[in-house]
Amino acid sequence: MSDVMVEAEETTIETEEAQDIPILYLHQVERHYSQGEATLDILRGAELALWPGQSVALVAPSGAGKSTLLHIAGLLEHPDHGEVYVAGQATANLPDAERTRIRRTDIGFVYQSHHLLPEFTALENVMLPQLIRGLGRNEAKKRAQELLDYLGLKARVNHRPAEMSGGEQQRVAIARAVANAPRILLADEPTGNLDVKTAEHVFAAFNQLIRASGLSTIIATHNMDIAARMDRRVTISDGLVVELD
Repeated sequence: MSDVMVEAEETTIETEEAQDIPILYLHQVERHYSQGEATLDILRGAELALWPGQSVALVAPSGAGKSTLLHIAGLLEHPDHGEVYVAGQATANLPDAERTRIRRTDIGFVYQSHHLLPEFTALENVMLPQLIRGLGRNEAKKRAQELLDYLGLKARVNHRPAEMSGGEQQRVAIARAVANAPRILLADEPTGNLDVKTAEHVFAAFNQLIRASGLSTIIATHNMDIAARMDRRVTISDGLVVELD
């Protein structure tokens, strides 16, 4: 498993050790949407710190702002107010090219739908983000094979998505998300489209991978059994992030 573990990288705050600062910190984040003449206040000063190696379950009803929070945390959206720190670096006002670089190197995403490229095999889908980052083809192939093997997909590496089950496709998506050894993994209902038995199998593989690699993870889920296995549980209430017991 050592070849597929997430590599440690230097923090951007030189005066503190990495373990002394959150790997991800949302500070006073606000996000508002216009709907006709009305304004929807989705996030109203939300605060959330994610520490190195920690897993957090984000549990909230539909429409509460889970996806919005993850999109802002993953630098896919800009907050209307507030700041998002990645390893101590403020990101809200960075140029788009720099935000893209941070997403590519430091953040992995897993969605409810796998979003695999249908014309490529499982192996090619996991190789692709590594090739885009500039990794050599042989090294990208070796890492992709190791990840897929670790997730129980050794026999499926040359299959295209249409030739795999939903659970297999989602495990390929997980392998793709961690292929570039990110420090942060954000998952938005990653088992939401799966039946209970398949969801449990996929989550077991997912959880084993994040524990072994030391990834810092936020997973949005309605599944309380999954949430119970995370280090922390939080919800969104009135636009704020609230810790759950």
